[in-house]
Amino acid sequence: MNNIKKDFTIKDLENLSGIKAHTIRIWEKRYGLLSPQRTDTNIRCYSAKSLQKLLNVVLLNNNNYKISKIAEMSDETIRIKTKELAIHNAINDEAINALKISMFQFDKVLFNNAYNKLLQKKSFREIFKDVFIPFLNHIGLLWQTETVLPAHEHFISNMIVQKIQINIEQLAAHPVDSGSIYVLFLPENEIHELGLMFLNYELTLRGHRTIYLGQSLPLNNLDYFFESEDAICFVTCLTVMPYDDKVIGYFQEINDILKDTKHQLIATGEKTAFVKDVDFTANITTYPSLLELLQNL
Repeated sequence: MNNIKKDFTIKDLENLSGIKAHTIRIWEKRYGLLSPQRTDTNIRCYSAKSLQKLLNVVLLNNNNYKISKIAEMSDETIRIKTKELAIHNAINDEAINALKISMFQFDKVLFNNAYNKLLQKKSFREIFKDVFIPFLNHIGLLWQTETVLPAHEHFISNMIVQKIQINIEQLAAHPVDSGSIYVLFLPENEIHELGLMFLNYELTLRGHRTIYLGQSLPLNNLDYFFESEDAICFVTCLTVMPYDDKVIGYFQEINDILKDTKHQLIATGEKTAFVKDVDFTANITTYPSLLELLQNL
């Protein structure tokens, strides 16, 4: 398990906790909150246990505990106070911290424990919107700063996928409105489908008929649906594809296909910003984020 990250730099801690490295150093020197090891070249090196403690300290500090008071607590007291706080008003933050640790340690048990604890307070829909979406957005930032490896992202994404699939399966006998058809797909070479999968769940929950086609679909693979006499709503998410200089052309191609039909397209993702001022002749609606789309469904 060489990909399990056991040692963290102070920059990793900054990225994961949101606390500046300078502040972390002050907390070490003034309060002795962390005790890093040193490499042969005198560079700070932190354990997973230190990361967990820092995340707990930040959670307490963000909820009106002074650093000086936290520093007087034992590690066990910090853990207890964090759990107490999570029970009352910071369950989302505590869960996100647990998800971070489970990701770095490839720990399925920790992930499931955190998820099951959330289920005691929230519905699956609330968990996805309140915890999974902010967490995944944070993972995107960690990816940019090279704090996480592809293996970490794949592990945690697959754990979340399993939860979505389980909840979709539970809707198998849910009544369906035969008058609405949603076809969900991702652009060619786009593989980030967590958002699309949740949209499939959300639409199914609301009684809509969905046809889930998944990732990396060339537009000509949709010809069967484009030629349908039924009114179809196509739904897609643009995370990394198409490339920035191809986005407008991609939407123009869809516009040409859908104009003079009863079909419509709903698209979400940051890349929709490239077409926010474009006037389409077809019925095309864009949302910059999944949350905004969910609010307007």
